[in-house]
Amino acid sequence: MKILAVDFGDTRTGLAMCDRTEFLASPIGIITEKAFAKVAEKIVYATREYAAEMVVIGLPLNMDGSRGARAEKAEKLAGVLRGVLTIPVELWDERSTTITAANILSQNGTYGKKRKEVLDAVAAVVILESYLAYRKNQREQGDK
Repeated sequence: MKILAVDFGDTRTGLAMCDRTEFLASPIGIITEKAFAKVAEKIVYATREYAAEMVVIGLPLNMDGSRGARAEKAEKLAGVLRGVLTIPVELWDERSTTITAANILSQNGTYGKKRKEVLDAVAAVVILESYLAYRKNQREQGDK
């Protein structure tokens, strides 16, 4: 199933996509809109452009698992997308994904302006890879 992952942010929103086999997750871009409605519109456009069959939105829970303002915005985005799209829209715990993405970029020697340009898309990849690992584990558990 082709799944679009979204790392929703106030300034930049990262997007990633996996192939139909759910094996390879790749960054596909950044939305640089700040207006909520425009971000939602561009996500809808991306689902159509990339023929996504599901959307996974990172849910930025606090480290103790509670929901703050950022999580509420992600939940609002999910609600808007569910009202417009005919494909499933899921929320996925994204705690520490930006830190993980920053570490990946550091290991690859990506710093400065270039790092800022790709960080959110790499964070979306991290969200997607985590979700794909969960789906794979669920399938394997079902096989037993």
